[in-house]
Amino acid sequence: METPQIAVLRLGHRLGRDPRITTHLGLVARTFGADKFFLAGDEDQKMFDGLTQVDERFGKVLDLEYVKSPMRLLRRWVEEDAGDGRPGVAAHLTMYGEEFRKAIPKMRRDRPLLIVVGGAKVPGDVYKLCQYNVSVGSQPHSEVAALALFLDSWGGSIAESEHFKGAQLEVIPNSDGKTVIDHSNDE
Repeated sequence: METPQIAVLRLGHRLGRDPRITTHLGLVARTFGADKFFLAGDEDQKMFDGLTQVDERFGKVLDLEYVKSPMRLLRRWVEEDAGDGRPGVAAHLTMYGEEFRKAIPKMRRDRPLLIVVGGAKVPGDVYKLCQYNVSVGSQPHSEVAALALFLDSWGGSIAESEHFKGAQLEVIPNSDGKTVIDHSNDE
């Protein structure tokens, strides 16, 4: 049985203010097994180009898409079609939610998952539309840390090279130095 899709929706991206944080959200998403990264807010082709370059060097795993109407995407995801013709599951990462270690075991795993990561101001409808409002802590914290902790608890790091097909560079875990295999000359 194929594992349902995992997607991340980044709300409220602001050019000139958020590119580094949003890029790190994309990097965490791809490393921990997400299939798709939706960007809402200001359109940022430069940020997408940077993530695409990482995919080209270390293996393609993350589809990128800008969305003008994140609320329409979220509503369609949970009520109609999460990409396979049926509704999916949405989890909103917020410091006001249920503690992630308690929430994750209750969540459906047979449907595509959309993880909503907020920005400066999250519309109240996000809290209502998402089936789960999930917290990794009840203090202000980094969106990047929240996504990493959630995805690690959801399914763990997908560090196997099998997941990162087409990689030019493959980093081999090593406690003493750097081991990198360059596949760019492989035939």
